[in-house]
Amino acid sequence: MIDVQRLRVLRAVAEHGSFNRAAASLRLTPSAVSQQVAALERGLGARVVARSTRGVTLTPAGRIMVGAAESVAAELEHARQQVSALGTGRTQLTLATFTSGGRLLLPAALARLTAAHPHTVLHVREGEPEDALPLVRQGAVDLALAYRFDGPLPAGPAPGTRLEWTPLLDDPLHVVLPREHRLAGRDALDLADLAAEPWVLGCLKTEAYLRRFAERAGFAPDIRGTTTDYFFARSLVAAGVGISLIPSIALAPEIPGLATVPVEPPAPARHIGVAAIAGRDRPQVATLIHALREEAARHEGRPGAR
Repeated sequence: MIDVQRLRVLRAVAEHGSFNRAAASLRLTPSAVSQQVAALERGLGARVVARSTRGVTLTPAGRIMVGAAESVAAELEHARQQVSALGTGRTQLTLATFTSGGRLLLPAALARLTAAHPHTVLHVREGEPEDALPLVRQGAVDLALAYRFDGPLPAGPAPGTRLEWTPLLDDPLHVVLPREHRLAGRDALDLADLAAEPWVLGCLKTEAYLRRFAERAGFAPDIRGTTTDYFFARSLVAAGVGISLIPSIALAPEIPGLATVPVEPPAPARHIGVAAIAGRDRPQVATLIHALREEAARHEGRPGAR
């Protein structure tokens, strides 16, 4: 039988990339962590980690076991919540969300949830998808409002076994520039038109995306400012620092003196959705996902989602 504590230790090693950091997070000694991993390997008859001067990485067997550890942790947390609900009559629901998506979609959706399930105790946590999605798989949150660009979900180092993704809406990025800029009156812009412009980033993840699209357009972007806040990025554009690429739902509230122009196809976009553990009978989760889909449909296609 596989020991749950050993799975917990392996999951910490995978998350932190070293025995020392995993030990600190678990309040164990590095020797105890090493012994737990060694015992797991003996029981499985296979190596789960590979050690090197750069740290610790998972083997294929290790990735399988970390995926199992995520599922076990999620099931145990789900069981704990059910037992708690038996005693209190109140169901806990925890949601993780990124800021701009939560601001647009959550208020009305949460109002519908509380109307349908008035005894539900809500907890909302702010977090980017790379942080929030692993929490869903671990059972630490019930669902996550998240986004992705191209490619798979940023769900963490282990393969997600039961993560279900419900698409909500596409969130195209727009060029934001001063209203007096020579290109501000265009109906749409090709990124090649912007090769000579300085740029301000409102999200660090946008940089890789911008560079990829700029490479296709034949230029390297001149980045003059980096922030983690789209409103601040637009403020820097208004101050003349550069232009920016901003998701549609982050274009409100308006800042005087700015123009917003769509990008010609193939336009970069964020794909917004909600992630939850598949196959679990949670009426509150189903209600909230349905409410989020209705809110997304209401906003889909609105410029600036305003």
